[in-house]
Amino acid sequence: MKRRQYDEDDVRVRPGKGSRPRTRTRPAHEEAVEGFVVAVDRGRYTCLVGDGIPRVNGDAPAARPQTKAAARRAGKTDRILVVAMKARELGRKGIVVGDRVAIVGDVSGRPDTLARIVRVEERDSMLRRSADDTDDIERPIVANADQLVIVTALADPPPRPRMIDRMLVAAFDADIDPLLCLTKADLAAPDELVSLYEPLGVPYVVVEKGSPLGELRDRVTDRISVLVGHSGVGKSTLVNALVPDARRAVSHVNAVTGRGRHTSTSAVALELPEGGWIIDTPGVRSFGLAHVAMETVLASFPDFNEAAVDCPKGCTHLGDGCALDRFVAEGGGDPARLESLRRLLASREGSPDDD
Repeated sequence: MKRRQYDEDDVRVRPGKGSRPRTRTRPAHEEAVEGFVVAVDRGRYTCLVGDGIPRVNGDAPAARPQTKAAARRAGKTDRILVVAMKARELGRKGIVVGDRVAIVGDVSGRPDTLARIVRVEERDSMLRRSADDTDDIERPIVANADQLVIVTALADPPPRPRMIDRMLVAAFDADIDPLLCLTKADLAAPDELVSLYEPLGVPYVVVEKGSPLGELRDRVTDRISVLVGHSGVGKSTLVNALVPDARRAVSHVNAVTGRGRHTSTSAVALELPEGGWIIDTPGVRSFGLAHVAMETVLASFPDFNEAAVDCPKGCTHLGDGCALDRFVAEGGGDPARLESLRRLLASREGSPDDD
């Protein structure tokens, strides 16, 4: 029996994935419309499209959004909510609440329609945190905010100064203006906590149950503010008072653990009646700073900046020989502030940071 001779016709060659030649040219999407991401839910992005939304304005901060009343007066009422997905060409680029994006496809906002986000515009700021102080993976919280409202209760649950310090460091790292909002002033006096941050020049507002929110409202009007704080401090209550139709769920503090329950499960941007936006975020029980350099942590404590110049080269500000000890001993700084700074620096190296 003669042995069979094989040739190329006997071999089935399957075409590779994607028969079209690859190209680095990407579509410009000149027809894309501008959108502002107000909510993110399992790969679906709710975006506001139309007049009066924050837009990119060169190197300047985002334009101040119009109020609904002003939009009506100007005849700009064509604003709709569009649900979109991320285009494949964006790859792993993350999209968060506060992002300004370019959208193509069906932007009618009708039920059961889905558009595509094809571009994320340059961000003015990005607030980040890590899961803990040993995890250097950054977790973005919100984009393009220009004010971080650190919400903390004066009692029930008690204030956590080191958590406040961490958020101040994050605000400094993101170049966002901080604002300390002290709630439940009807249960405890704010004097002690206020005195701790007055030397840093951190602005603050004090709120008690049933009191008007005039001062807080003035500070968030015409700004993009993000509310951050641990569970049970009253963030959702504040949001419901500032935005009457927000209907954010509220809860109570556990009497045994002294901790609140997470009532906000995802970040959401809400438009203020007077103008501006407020972004409510889920309560956090930790605020890792592993992604922040030691120099940034130190720079966020300006009361120690000048004294640190006298430290020996390579000083970690944790051990002997640190000039900050002499600075505090001579009455130049608050010992509690130095302790807080050192706990932050130590926690970045993996040591516990309990309150």
